[in-house]
Amino acid sequence: MRFVFAIICFILAAASMGLGIAERTILAGPDHVSASTTSTDSSAVTIIDGSALNAYPHSQTVQLEGGSTAFAAYGRTSDVVAWVGDTTYTRVTFNQKTHKLVSRVHTGTVTSVPDPSGSDLWLGQRVGENARSFHLQVPTSVSVLAISNGISAAPPTVKITWPLDNSKPWSGPLIVAGAGVLLLGLILLLWAFTHLRRGRGPRRSQPRMPKLPRQPRYKPSRKAVTATKGRRSIARFVAVPTTVVGVSIALVGCSLFPTTPAPTATPSAKAAETSKLQPTAVTPVQLQRIMQRVSSVVATSDTTMNANLIATRVAGPALQDRLANYLARKKNPKLAPSTAIPSGSIDVTLPEAKASWPRTVFAVVHNTAQTKLAPVALMLVQDDPRSNYKVNYAITLQPKTVLPEVAPASVGTSRMSPDNKFLKIEPSALASAYGDILLKDAASPSYPLFQSEGDTFREQVGLAAHKAAQKKLPSTAKLAFANVEGSGQIIALATNNSGAIVAVNLNEIETVRPVKAGAAVSASGAIKALSGKATSRKGLVATYGDQLLFYVPRADQSGKIILLGYSQGLIDAKEYKK
Repeated sequence: MRFVFAIICFILAAASMGLGIAERTILAGPDHVSASTTSTDSSAVTIIDGSALNAYPHSQTVQLEGGSTAFAAYGRTSDVVAWVGDTTYTRVTFNQKTHKLVSRVHTGTVTSVPDPSGSDLWLGQRVGENARSFHLQVPTSVSVLAISNGISAAPPTVKITWPLDNSKPWSGPLIVAGAGVLLLGLILLLWAFTHLRRGRGPRRSQPRMPKLPRQPRYKPSRKAVTATKGRRSIARFVAVPTTVVGVSIALVGCSLFPTTPAPTATPSAKAAETSKLQPTAVTPVQLQRIMQRVSSVVATSDTTMNANLIATRVAGPALQDRLANYLARKKNPKLAPSTAIPSGSIDVTLPEAKASWPRTVFAVVHNTAQTKLAPVALMLVQDDPRSNYKVNYAITLQPKTVLPEVAPASVGTSRMSPDNKFLKIEPSALASAYGDILLKDAASPSYPLFQSEGDTFREQVGLAAHKAAQKKLPSTAKLAFANVEGSGQIIALATNNSGAIVAVNLNEIETVRPVKAGAAVSASGAIKALSGKATSRKGLVATYGDQLLFYVPRADQSGKIILLGYSQGLIDAKEYKK
């Protein structure tokens, strides 16, 4: 029976190991699947829909064939379609019944698009040969934009390849189990041979032989003698199967349990489709890339004083400040430039949750190279899908500023109307109310609404500072102060407690006039550079642009309005005219 059990074990081992090896070889399925489509029209744009990219799980490899040049970018489907606008384009989708890619033309009113390279909408882009074949792992809500040069036909052939998991989880256990059964069979076989040899011997009694004379005794040698011949020598027989089993296990041990890397988690398509939340204007990764571009453009412009270049990334009060600074520095190179916009760590990312345009993003950036510099708060606005984000406000935060709690970057916030009446003060009235405090201090009706403690800007340009400046003037001159609301747009973003972070623009006007006949007033620095006047018998008018950032509580809260930060720069200087 031992021989029978051994043979059964050998058969089971051969079957188990054979099946395990077969699963890894001849029974293994393909490791990828591909689908392609070729468009016969001459559309300048091709959009590969997110549903086509995610027709199979895991990652995607996109190949573009044909066309003289190639450019590919990927972003949220709504953003891609919005950027294409009214242009005729080809949309690539996936047919679930035929398991093939399908191309369909969407006719528009125009046939070409501008250069999409560097758009802030893209999550990533590929240019040239890198756009011919690239690897992605994106959710269903993301699509790919493909063009040649925006005028000629886009690459006509689109091919998508998906990896398939052809690993066999039972292959390893089958091979290991087979090796174990094989070892058991060898043990049973050895046991059977050993038992057979021991059972051999005479079956009947033999006649007794005469006794031989007793031989002299001798002491055996202490050296161990290893039997290498004879019926009971089985050492070599035992070593052979043990070695065979060891080699067998060693050969298969390295690849018994194949593992495939776990795919990177991507947002669920159903979650994206069923979510009622509006998409955020940007992701943190997008904003980091945008800020690097903005900082690079601003740094170059500040060095070369290029007004056209700075206008590509800065607008509103921030642009007004820099253009005046460039003009003054060209006349007087010793003047200091405007506050730099760092590209360092982004401490706060608060995008507007909005699918349409314009879109707004609030960010706080600090300079990692110069940690002693105060962080800069930025309000960036994107006017339309084909425009890039521009810095409308660049405001230095006050010392020890604590920002109110805001929503995470993945959720975003909403932009409030300037006439919102649920706040302590309407955002549209904020600049004039604060300006009145600068002129009148405690006599202003708005004074009780604002927190005075920690307001360093009020100390520098408020009523006390005005009086000190007036005292320094000679009796032959007179200094007057006024302020008006600036032309910058009012930006109010909601906080977690239904308050708002509000950025406003205030212009402060200083007028110096002689009060005696024959007297004149003198100017220096930036006022002299912008006005072109070193002295004037009529007087001089200097206008300072203030960029102010406030926290405004909800109307029913007891807290006061807090100045979070400010930036001021001379934006105009001219001779006084009646």
